[in-house]
Amino acid sequence: MITSGSALVLLGILTLLFGVIWYTFYSDGIVLPFYRRGNWVVIGIYAAVLTLFFKVYGGFKIGYLRRTDVFLSQNLGLLGSNVIAYLQISLIARDFVAVPPILLLTALEVIVLIAWTFLTGKLYFMLYPPRHLVIVYGSPTAAALVMKMSYRVDKYMICESISADAPYRDIIRKIEQYDGVIICDIPAQLRNDLVKFCFDRQLRAYIAPKISDIILRGADDIRLFDTPLLLCRNHGLSFEQRLVKRTFDIVFCLLALIPAAPIMLGCALAVKLCDGGPIFYKQKRLTEGGRLFDVYKFRSMIPDAEADGAQVSSDHDERVTKVGRFLRKCRLDELPQIFNILKGDMSVVGPRPERPEFCREYEKQFPEFRFRLHVRAGLTGYAQVTGAYDTTPYDKLKMDLMYIESWSLFRDIQIVLMTLKIMLSPVKSNESLLQLKKEAQDAGEEA
Repeated sequence: MITSGSALVLLGILTLLFGVIWYTFYSDGIVLPFYRRGNWVVIGIYAAVLTLFFKVYGGFKIGYLRRTDVFLSQNLGLLGSNVIAYLQISLIARDFVAVPPILLLTALEVIVLIAWTFLTGKLYFMLYPPRHLVIVYGSPTAAALVMKMSYRVDKYMICESISADAPYRDIIRKIEQYDGVIICDIPAQLRNDLVKFCFDRQLRAYIAPKISDIILRGADDIRLFDTPLLLCRNHGLSFEQRLVKRTFDIVFCLLALIPAAPIMLGCALAVKLCDGGPIFYKQKRLTEGGRLFDVYKFRSMIPDAEADGAQVSSDHDERVTKVGRFLRKCRLDELPQIFNILKGDMSVVGPRPERPEFCREYEKQFPEFRFRLHVRAGLTGYAQVTGAYDTTPYDKLKMDLMYIESWSLFRDIQIVLMTLKIMLSPVKSNESLLQLKKEAQDAGEEA
């Protein structure tokens, strides 16, 4: 309730500020000034665009995200909304209008956001203190989940743990002592019993899903006379979805090439002038149906960097050139994959393409890894905008399947916009990635 109410208040204040700027600096300066309803439409469009950007970036998720994440999301939403508002006003005025009023609007809105984030954060955690939880675990992998949740002690307080091997009565007694339970990697029958118990007692249950759970989430509800059924089609995207997705890929890439072309030209020149070697780097990857293709990148390493075999790169890898280090930091080395998308090897959004040798290793540990090949590989993906370098391949697989089973055009647009947010966020160290990659040779885990 507090989240919805505070979001409405915030949108009201920001929209009011835009209305003041519109009436003060722009409304009377256009060629044919609007009457009352025309002005309202302009302000209403701003409110709608602002709401959309905030929703996409998670600007309303107070309490769910950290305050810094909420503030960053809101500022990205403001930036997108105000750029669109400026272009809209310029279009109405049939000329580029003055920029300072938009800058003034942005400055005032940032002040409002600082106050809103601080006050609502305080109020939220006063009304909703951290929940005290117990975890029921079935394997040592639950420790990783505990560690991740422990970073949010403002929201989750894991007070105790109990093994799934304990007597059922002891597990029930333990759960009743807390606000909720975390269920992680336990036998199916016990999990079903605990889920029903929590539903009956109205207790929160945080469940680490299995692959089958994610597949069921994408099922259609049907009924055979009076018997409800879940239909899992299990064929990836439908023909209509593929058509819409492919159309989006082509349109997006053709539009993206306009601003990207001069940047790519500059990158190509920088790579060539650095050491005189090849501009592009090709590598075999897997896409839809297990088909092999050559993924394109700007070369960021010295020529023949993998002459002695495939190696994992680290932050201080001596094979990475000075230009390559900059390209990697800004993710510019991935730009040539636009041509992979236009060729049909990749999509804008989808599971990141993996090397065949890595896929073989992962499939030894969990054969379901090949399920992610039900769609084309992507330039960016759900696992990339929600995961981290130390996310295991199994968790990345779950996130990729969540994307496949709940695909929508809006989800693709949301992931593209979230990618811009990730690009502006600090890049985590690759040293942990290197270590996990090495472990992947034996344990099937990749960062």
